[in-house]
Amino acid sequence: MNLYRDDYGIPHVRAGSVLELAYLQGRVTASDRGRQLEVERLRSEGRLASVAGPDELEWDVFARRARLDDTARRCFAALSSETRAFLEAYADGVRAGGIEWNDWSSLGVFQVQHILFGTFPNKMWRAHVERTLGPAAVEWFAIEGPGGSGSNAWAVPGEIAGDPHRLLELPGVYQQIRLACPEFDVAGLTFPGVPGVQHFGHAGPVAWAITNAMADYQDLYLEELRATEAGVEARGATGWEPVVVHEETILVRGEHPVSLSCMETARGPVIQGGPVAPGPAVPALSLRTPARVSADLGFDCLLPLLRASTVDEVADAFAGWVEPVNSVLIADDSGRIVQQAAGRVPVRDDRNRWVPVPAWEERFAWREGWAPMHRADVSADRAGSCSAVNANDRRPDTERHGIDFAPPARARRIRTLLDAGVPHALIHMDTSMAADSVEAGRHEAWRSAVARALWERPELKPLFEDSGYDAIFAPWTDPRGRIGHALDGVLEGLGLDPFDLADPGAIESGSWGSRHLLLPIRLPGLDAAIPAVELSGSRDCVLNTSSVTGVSDLCVRGPVARYIWDVADRQKSRWVVPFGAVDDPSSPHFLDQLPLWSSGSLVPLVTDWDRLTPAPLAPVPSVAPVPSVAPFRRSGGIVIVFSEKLPGLGELIMIPLNPSAHATLVHGWVTKERNRYWGMLGHTVEQVEEIYAFVDGLDSHHAYLLLLDDAPIGIFQTYEPENDPVSDCYDVQPGDFGLHLLLDAGDRVLPHVTSAVFPALLRHLFADPAHRRIIAEPDVRNERMIARLQREGFELGPQITLPNKKAQLTFLPRAAFPVA
Repeated sequence: MNLYRDDYGIPHVRAGSVLELAYLQGRVTASDRGRQLEVERLRSEGRLASVAGPDELEWDVFARRARLDDTARRCFAALSSETRAFLEAYADGVRAGGIEWNDWSSLGVFQVQHILFGTFPNKMWRAHVERTLGPAAVEWFAIEGPGGSGSNAWAVPGEIAGDPHRLLELPGVYQQIRLACPEFDVAGLTFPGVPGVQHFGHAGPVAWAITNAMADYQDLYLEELRATEAGVEARGATGWEPVVVHEETILVRGEHPVSLSCMETARGPVIQGGPVAPGPAVPALSLRTPARVSADLGFDCLLPLLRASTVDEVADAFAGWVEPVNSVLIADDSGRIVQQAAGRVPVRDDRNRWVPVPAWEERFAWREGWAPMHRADVSADRAGSCSAVNANDRRPDTERHGIDFAPPARARRIRTLLDAGVPHALIHMDTSMAADSVEAGRHEAWRSAVARALWERPELKPLFEDSGYDAIFAPWTDPRGRIGHALDGVLEGLGLDPFDLADPGAIESGSWGSRHLLLPIRLPGLDAAIPAVELSGSRDCVLNTSSVTGVSDLCVRGPVARYIWDVADRQKSRWVVPFGAVDDPSSPHFLDQLPLWSSGSLVPLVTDWDRLTPAPLAPVPSVAPVPSVAPFRRSGGIVIVFSEKLPGLGELIMIPLNPSAHATLVHGWVTKERNRYWGMLGHTVEQVEEIYAFVDGLDSHHAYLLLLDDAPIGIFQTYEPENDPVSDCYDVQPGDFGLHLLLDAGDRVLPHVTSAVFPALLRHLFADPAHRRIIAEPDVRNERMIARLQREGFELGPQITLPNKKAQLTFLPRAAFPVA
């Protein structure tokens, strides 16, 4: 038996080798977090809007512009052969679980979790402050922004505890898992979609945990772009330079596709600004990151980290980390504690750390190499106490790498509690803002009233001018949220007394918990009900369940896990996540950890295999890959939509087109010159797959694979004209139904195949009495298809202009088809 579970459904996976273990981890993740994997992969590829609709378009535009999928591919290609095999085995396991997954998808998913976790959006905000209020006002907002902090980690000899803070997502961003094979036995928290255990792990004799180091490792460059006959150019330090341009199409469920020009300068991908047209140079912002520059996300650390058994081996593994930049605490069974900064911070001008800088000035270019990272043993203090605390605060090991750090209050409070011998679980929950406190509720309501009064101050009105930034950056660039985050700094900068802005005696409020309710960010399409949970804590407490003062008291950020790693006796370790181990609302393990998390309780880390329950994975029906198409019609889960014997040719079979399984086959057809009117001549396999995945997600459009005696011969597509762009070009009548047909038998000699297949398909369509008229709109240049349609009885309508072609509209009424 390879898979076991504890009482909370947490998977414990055991295998005979590392690659077998990676496969099983992928397989169990597909089982437990399949919905989440699908969404995160689509996010990494900038394709979520194709299935989730226009609400996800902003993210897709950003992901395409930032070149997340391309960066993942580059990083995958540069991995060591051992790490590449590790990711491939994991991907095989995910695919075996019925989830579409690429070998490089883990790298893309990891970027999704961290690309906005860095500091570049803060630079957009500072530039807006400088432009509207002046440079001096930047200091008013010199506190961590909405994306980075709240996390805690602390260590004493033999123990590490803490709680990472992020957006509270349902299902959770972390997955509890234990991975065991002859080389290692590690329990910890992983990102669903990424093999191994990355940030928080317990390997028996050694354990580790991270917090955000608050380092600045992402830069924004002001770009000047111009269009020339040779293409788009950017102004660099030595003159105008060529810009790489990718024309992409984003498919949006229920909407027309969106065309996008993705540009990349010598600095990096352009994430803001454009498109570029003839005329004056256009301002834009490009993003430069260590991962993109070095084609490395640090994944070669994953296996050495799992195999580590001492603090030095863990630290050696993290020495190859790239981004995000983390503060690492490591403790082993010898009693040693090591504090380390892990990641790559570029060496460049100090101005780069504050705002976007001109790409055409040489002084702002990155210099060779990376900033040195801190690594040292933690020594006992004068009182003989040996401990370390990381709370996103400014410390000697991190201050050289960043600008905005959390205030020191949380770190000081944790140290005080440790020195007093307070148990780790009580430190997790330490707060002055109890959920049942009316006084705390009134205090925060007063602070919100002060913040809203500041919104109306004439000194701050320029801040509310349009920043020009895309909506996806609003959490970092909205003045209301920023004033709430930095309320005390803004009051001090303006020389205002908060009691003059709002009278606390006039504020009425219920308990803090009645205002401070849990509000997780749900996976698209996940509408499961969750109970109302009143939370203690606030932005300044160890229990950092943060909200945005003045905007909302609802909690969307907080501890996304808690852990206590006992290195001396691993079975005494405990952990918890906000919701549960699986993403299926019908599972008992969907929300079963929520009551524990909200109350401060933790789940035991079970280490004895005999105390775990064997949990075999159910087989998942799969589809055989093309070109071995014969099994398609007979394998489990394949639906034959239509079949008909064609005299002298064989059996015509229609099955649903599977975007992932059939993409390579279809690509071979649609990129032939003879099939140029299909409109995909220059497409890659991935683009073909993307288009048909979009079609597959529509209720009004359908694509099918045509087989003749089990051999593929073409594509047949149908659509409802009222839900298609063609509806803008003619008066759609009730009963209208559209078709597209591409036949390509390759090297097979099939006399008169079109004359046999076309009428059979029309008979199939007219078999539905709701279909009163068939519509086709071939390219006006496709004279052969137009002639074929006329031979089948279609009447010519007007020529129309569609988004991708000029077309000849044709109609076949039911009455004109003799065998209907």
